[in-house]
Amino acid sequence: MNMLKDWTMFEKVWIAVFAATNVYLFFAWQDSLLGLVTSITGMFCVVLAAKGRISTYYFGIIQTATYAYISYGYGLYGETMLNALFYFPVQFIGIYLWNKHKSHRMNGKGAEVEMKGLTRRGWLYVTISFTLVFVFYSFLLKGIGGSSIWIDSATTILSIVAQVLMLQRYKEQWLFWILVNVLSILLWLTTLITQGGNDVLMLVMWSAFLINSIYGYINWTKVYKKQIGRAA
Repeated sequence: MNMLKDWTMFEKVWIAVFAATNVYLFFAWQDSLLGLVTSITGMFCVVLAAKGRISTYYFGIIQTATYAYISYGYGLYGETMLNALFYFPVQFIGIYLWNKHKSHRMNGKGAEVEMKGLTRRGWLYVTISFTLVFVFYSFLLKGIGGSSIWIDSATTILSIVAQVLMLQRYKEQWLFWILVNVLSILLWLTTLITQGGNDVLMLVMWSAFLINSIYGYINWTKVYKKQIGRAA
C-alpha cells in the first residue's frame, strides 16, 4: 500500500493492532458500525498527523462527521458542536494551509510540512485565552442542559487550541492533545457508566489517541530540530 511505504515498523504494528482490537470489540460488545468507522478513521487521522502528513485531514473529514453524530446521541453537546461546527470545516482549511507550507525536503519520506515552536509570549497568550473561554463555555453548556459540563468544556476548548496550533504547524499542539485525550477518556467513561450504551469503542479510540499524541510530540520535536538544523 503506497500510503504505508514510509511508515516505521512501530507505526505499522500500532495501526494493525488498533484496527484488529476495534474489529474484535465491534463483534464482542455488539458496538455500532458508526462507532467502528469513527474509531478507525480517527486512528488513521491522528497517526498521519503525528507523521506530519497532509492526508490526515482526509480521514479527519469522515471522523469528525461521524463522531459528532454519536456525541449528540449521548447529550455531549460540547463535543457535538466542536466536531460539527469546528473540526469538520477546519479539515478543509488544514488541507489548504499545510499544502502552502510543505517541507522543502520531501523525497518520499518524513514530514510533509515545515514545523514551528511556541515562544514564551505565545504560551502566555494561549494560556490566558484558554482560561477565559473555558469558564464562559462551561456556563453556556450548563445553560443548555449538557452532561459533564466541566470536562466537556475543557475538552472542547483545549481541542480548539490544539487544532489552531495544528493548523499553524506548532509542535506544542501535541501537549494540548495529550490533555484532551486524558479528559476525553474520563468523559466517555463517566458517560457510559451513568447513561449506559454500547459505544465502548469510543473509550478505545481515545486511549489510542493518548498513546499517539505522546508519540506525535516526540516525533514532531525530533523533526522540528532537524528542520531548524537545516535552516541554520
